[in-house]
Amino acid sequence: MITIDYFKKLDIRLGTITQAVKIPEADRLVRLSIDMGSEVRQVVSGIAVHYPDPSVLVGKQVPVLANLEPRTIKGYESKGMVLYAIEQDAEGKERLTTMSPAEMFANGSIIR
Repeated sequence: MITIDYFKKLDIRLGTITQAVKIPEADRLVRLSIDMGSEVRQVVSGIAVHYPDPSVLVGKQVPVLANLEPRTIKGYESKGMVLYAIEQDAEGKERLTTMSPAEMFANGSIIR
């Protein structure tokens, strides 16, 4: 359990994916460019197995954990984390999908 004060420290914002490219030297990684309103951020995400053609993500508006400490993954700086819905079937196989608002909001809008 976390406290409400800890939760309030999370800066989750909407951004629109403008580019999605498989990182060739990594089986699972996709490099996303995400328009956050005031800037375009690069986020590296381990979703390639779920999105064999990552270009289908372009144009999707997604929630991004914006105040996550930057990290370099396979030589690419990742400045955030996209939040996904994940479920497992009876055999333990994962299914993953992006989450989007019911209607478009301004990029950078706060999620609470």
